[in-house]
Amino acid sequence: MKIRKAVLTDARGIAQVHVDSWRTTYSGIVPDEYLEKLSYESREKMWKSGIPNGHVFVAENEQGEIVGFSCGGKERSENYENFQGELYAIYIFQEYQRQGLGKKLVTPVVQQLLDKGINTMLVLVLEENKSCLFYEALGARKLDVVEVEIGGKNLKEAVYGWDNLKARFHTIV
Repeated sequence: MKIRKAVLTDARGIAQVHVDSWRTTYSGIVPDEYLEKLSYESREKMWKSGIPNGHVFVAENEQGEIVGFSCGGKERSENYENFQGELYAIYIFQEYQRQGLGKKLVTPVVQQLLDKGINTMLVLVLEENKSCLFYEALGARKLDVVEVEIGGKNLKEAVYGWDNLKARFHTIV
């Protein structure tokens, strides 16, 4: 697997991972109608505008196909004053999960935060999502639970945080 910074031409591949991952990860959690309405075209447009403005990283398989992505930056909500960074998203095609790729995709996000002098990071994840265990295995602690509405359904989102990225990720960055 190759991890690299995303370029504009990656938008379509990222959109495919984004949509397909939502459909597999959130099936039974997010309303089916919402998942069915997700489109590659709208997500591609979103990523075309997001890639130049953010820190987006992709994972490529041996054939050069995008099979996962991550992105992060400054914490967006301003509700957690002790946390300056945020892992905005990390999605991987289902067949590539549980192979160490998630940790590899978190690494460049952590590194770019550390390069900016940011040593703390949050991630928000739906509580029913099994990836909560992934973040806990990476040393995040649960800080809060907030409500979010997706597709007309109220869901609970867990807020996880790392309060010392250098100490936690010293072996991978």
